[in-house]
Amino acid sequence: MTPEPFTPAGTYDPTAAPPGCPAHGIGPGGLRRLYGPGAEDLEAVYEQLRAEHGSVAPALVHEDVPIWVVLGHSENMHMVRTPSHYSRDTRLWGPMQDGTVKPDHPLMPHLAWQPLCCHAEGDEHLRLRGAVNGAISTIDHRGVRRHINRATQHLVNKFCEQGRADLVSQFAERLPMMVMCEILGMPDEYNDRIVEAARDLPKGTETAIASNEYIMDVLMRLTARRRAEPEDDFTSHLINHPARLTDQEVSQHLRLVLIIAYESTANLLANVLRVVLTDPRFRAQLNGGQMTVPQAVEQSMWDEPPFSAILGYFAKQDAELGGQRIRRGDGLILGIAPGNVDPRVRPDTKANMQGNRSHLAFSGGPHECPGQDIGRAIADVGVDALLTRLPDAELACEEHELQWTETISNRHLVDLPVKFVPKPQQDVMALPAHRMPSQRSNDWQVSTPLPQAAAPEPSVPMPAPTPEPVGRPGVVQRLLRWWRGE
Repeated sequence: MTPEPFTPAGTYDPTAAPPGCPAHGIGPGGLRRLYGPGAEDLEAVYEQLRAEHGSVAPALVHEDVPIWVVLGHSENMHMVRTPSHYSRDTRLWGPMQDGTVKPDHPLMPHLAWQPLCCHAEGDEHLRLRGAVNGAISTIDHRGVRRHINRATQHLVNKFCEQGRADLVSQFAERLPMMVMCEILGMPDEYNDRIVEAARDLPKGTETAIASNEYIMDVLMRLTARRRAEPEDDFTSHLINHPARLTDQEVSQHLRLVLIIAYESTANLLANVLRVVLTDPRFRAQLNGGQMTVPQAVEQSMWDEPPFSAILGYFAKQDAELGGQRIRRGDGLILGIAPGNVDPRVRPDTKANMQGNRSHLAFSGGPHECPGQDIGRAIADVGVDALLTRLPDAELACEEHELQWTETISNRHLVDLPVKFVPKPQQDVMALPAHRMPSQRSNDWQVSTPLPQAAAPEPSVPMPAPTPEPVGRPGVVQRLLRWWRGE
């Protein structure tokens, strides 16, 4: 990053600047750090940056490497929708090219270039992204909803008799992995180890490398099996796509899909459930019918997006963004959380955003999240099914006692203890090991279901069917049943 953009007069000199105050999150040149002491509350840091610099602000990431953080909603959208100016190819970043960012940099797991669609451009991006989109398009969305519902019942059965639970570790961190293992075609791999590894991998901990090796071993074995014996699952469709991905490309994209979908959906589930349990107005709207669960999920993606920022985008040429002079090779952070509260689009952050999907939670442009409807379905059906089973669930601690861990990428709720009147387990019947219902839909759109023939049941135990009411149910009842996967 060049010094000129930091001051209107272009007089910034890093060699003459004071070292800053580590205790207050101020680094060389008076730039704010997005890590370490003083950055425990990044929401507050972003608002300070907005007040000081406007919609695009200079900041420092780990080891005091300079970067731009994009705070404005329209500026973020312009960046992600202008691939001629901004790329996801980390090899373009100046500090990466000149050796400032070394291989052991704490953010290297986010920055290391890989032959993935999220780092590719042009024809290569079209080839890799086309294969991922093609595999996603084969998923039977109604079958997935049935599977999510039954997986939720299976998880709730494990703690419903106790009258207490932690909805983060016992629900939000487990449901997405159960569903993703089924979608990828490896339901037998679902266990505590893969949940722990998926949660550990993005954190950059000492055990992150071992966690990554474990997950890659699982996915490479899955790739080899499906290459030899294809079945009707996401992995097989990815392998057999006309793009002809190599085994390495297949396994790496499986890792990308699994980790991104898992991490984002686990955070989304926890965030939605926390708001339902702590905000009486929210729950009253939900119970009173003024708000549906899908609308509650969308509101949460405005207020607490699963990923608060994405690192990063890189300038391919000199440009101007938000009044700042961006130089070729500069790095930029996609500011999802600060962009969602840009006062130009949300002057009142308490306002209800029902029906508005223009949040930044799934990014946009060529690299917009291709599996966002899977995440929405897991959150929609999972939350609805949980609240149906435990309608009297309430927070088992004071709201101020809840704790989060926060990084540049996301803000993760540590636990969510609840209490409720103990409930009996729902009757379940063991089902034979079986792949998920036939993935033959050509349009994975949660909001536009296609007629489907009856599909075989998934491998997660399912609750006994509830008795049907006498007579043909009305349109609303039928819609609710379909929405819950019944």
